[in-house]
Amino acid sequence: MENKKNYQKLLEKELDLIEKSGKKPKLLLHACCGPCFTIPHEILKGHFEITILYNNSNIYPKKEHDRRLAELKKYIKDLNADIKVIETNYDNEKYNLDLEPRAGDKEGHERCRICFRKRLKEGFEYAYKNGFDYFGTVMTISRYKNAQDINKIGESLAVDYPTVKWLYADFKKNNGYEKSLIIIKEHEMYFQEYCGCKYSYEAYINKHNTSK
Repeated sequence: MENKKNYQKLLEKELDLIEKSGKKPKLLLHACCGPCFTIPHEILKGHFEITILYNNSNIYPKKEHDRRLAELKKYIKDLNADIKVIETNYDNEKYNLDLEPRAGDKEGHERCRICFRKRLKEGFEYAYKNGFDYFGTVMTISRYKNAQDINKIGESLAVDYPTVKWLYADFKKNNGYEKSLIIIKEHEMYFQEYCGCKYSYEAYINKHNTSK
């Protein structure tokens, strides 16, 4: 059985090296929503110049996509943080062409890995073209997302973008998820009840209707 890596330990080592360098590298950070950005921001803000990439055409429906984006921007404003948010065009129908063949997968399986790869590849391409030193994602804070999968995908993609370093992380470690809940409550943030894609949305709706 393959040994699992502690990606949060790898992050801590990287942050220590950055601190010793006396520099603040440019980080492009993929974010899917405000709640998931909370603890990653707390951990990273002192070490990087952060720019957020909101490339989440997986989120369904569009009003949900827009609501999560608005909540993310509201949180940044509440913090009075100087963080730019890069938004990509929303096209859920086109995005799902790669996911549809795996429509029957349970959450956390191959369909999710395809989804991670699509967004992370877009992120690497943007970071590479725009002179960022690092690229990473906040998604590992979620209890429902596999940090091993996300980091392996990020590591494999980084090979094609030699000037951009993948930022290893597992933000749910050290009670990161639990700490995020406190911030979410303090800021009265909207906290979604399903992952985001139309498949997780349909599963949530079906479960909700069945439970009535």
